[in-house]
Amino acid sequence: MARQLERDLTSFGFRVCVLDHPAQLRDAVSEMTPAAVILDVVFASGDWVGIDVIAALRGEGALDCPVVILSERDDLRARLASVRAGCDGYLVKPANIADVVDLLDRLTLATEDEAFRVLVVDDDAEVARHTEFILRVAGMITDVVDDPMDIVGPLDEFRPELILMDLHMPGCGGQELAAVIRQQVSYAAIPIVFLSDETNVERQLQALQRGGDDFLSKSLGPGELVLAVTTRARRFRLLRSMMMRDGLTGLLNHTNTKQQLEIEIDRARRADAPLAFIMVDIDHFKAVNDTYGHAAGDAVLKSLSRLMKERLRATDIVGRMGGEEFAAVLADTDAAGAHRIFDELRRAFAAMRYNAEGREFSVTMSCGVAQFPSYDDASRLSNAADKALYAAKHNGRNRVETAPTGVEDQAASR
Repeated sequence: MARQLERDLTSFGFRVCVLDHPAQLRDAVSEMTPAAVILDVVFASGDWVGIDVIAALRGEGALDCPVVILSERDDLRARLASVRAGCDGYLVKPANIADVVDLLDRLTLATEDEAFRVLVVDDDAEVARHTEFILRVAGMITDVVDDPMDIVGPLDEFRPELILMDLHMPGCGGQELAAVIRQQVSYAAIPIVFLSDETNVERQLQALQRGGDDFLSKSLGPGELVLAVTTRARRFRLLRSMMMRDGLTGLLNHTNTKQQLEIEIDRARRADAPLAFIMVDIDHFKAVNDTYGHAAGDAVLKSLSRLMKERLRATDIVGRMGGEEFAAVLADTDAAGAHRIFDELRRAFAAMRYNAEGREFSVTMSCGVAQFPSYDDASRLSNAADKALYAAKHNGRNRVETAPTGVEDQAASR
C-alpha cells in the first residue's frame, strides 16, 4: 500500500520518501524538511508507536509540518490520540488518492489570496490618493479616476474587483455613473461601494437603488475601511469563481472554457503561434458509477482534474466540459507536443488505484488533439478535437489520437 501511495503521489508532483517504521522518522526529519508526514497509528507489534513518535517529536520541536494519520482504525479513541499528539488530519484505509491529495493540498499549499484590485473614483484628487494609500498599505492593487467621464478605460484595462466611488461629483454623480456601469453586462456584478459624506438616509437609498451595493462614510478609520473593502471584494471573488468554475473539480466550466479558447485563438493568431486544443474523456465512466458508486466516480473526476492542473503549466487552461469530459488549451504548443504531454498524463492516470467498498480499481482515459492554425477558428478546432477523441474511443480507448494537421489531410477529413 505504501508503494502504491508513493507512485500515486509522485504522479501528482510530490516527492515521496517511504519509511518502514516510525522509529526511522527522527533521523529522516533531521536530514530533510518534509512538507508533510503520513503515517499509520498501529504497527505490527500492535502498539501505538506512530502516535508516540509524533507526540515526542512535536514536544521537542523537531517536527514542524502537517501530520496526517492513515489508519484502519476509525474509532474515537484513535482519532483523539492523533489530535493529542498534534496531528492535523485523519484518513481511514483504504483512502482514495483524490482524498489524500485534497487533504495534503489544504495542509501544505499557501492560502493567501491574490491582492484585490480596487478602483477609486473621486473628483477630489487629494482624498482619492489618501484612500489609495490606505488600500495599498493593506496590500491591495489600486487605480484612481478623478474624472468620472474617464472611467471607461480603467474599467476595461484595470479589471477591478470592487469600485469605491464618491457620490457627489461634478458632471456625473456617483449614482448616475453606477447606473451607466450596470448597463454593461460585463460589469454588472462588480461591487460598487459609495464612499461619501452624505448623511441623508433617503439619498443613500436612492444611490443604492441606481446600482450601488453599499454605502460607507468617509469618516471611517483606515482599519475599518480596509476591512469593509476586503470583505466585499472577497465575496465578489468567491461568487465569480462559483459562476466560472465547476463545483466538484474547481476547473473552468463549459462556458468559460469555450470563452478562453476564443481568447487564446485570437492571441495565437496575433502572435502567429501554434495552439493545441485537447478533448479528454474518461473511459467507461458510467460503469465506475454503476459498480462502485457516485462517490467513487467523484474521486476519479477530482483526481484527473488535480493531475492535469499539476502536470500542465500555470498558463494552460483546463476545464470540465460536463460529466466525464474535460478540455485543455495549450498556448505555444503544436499537436505533436500536446500529444506527448497527454500521453504521459494518460499513463499516469491509468497507473492510479482507487478503493471503494473494499475493492480496488483503476480507470483509463482517451484524448483527442487538434492544432491551430490547421483549424482556424474555435468551432473547427473543437470539432477536430472531438473527432480525434472519437477515433481514440473507436480504436480501443486508453490512447491519444491527433487530428490531421496538413491542409490536404484536413480537407480530406471534412
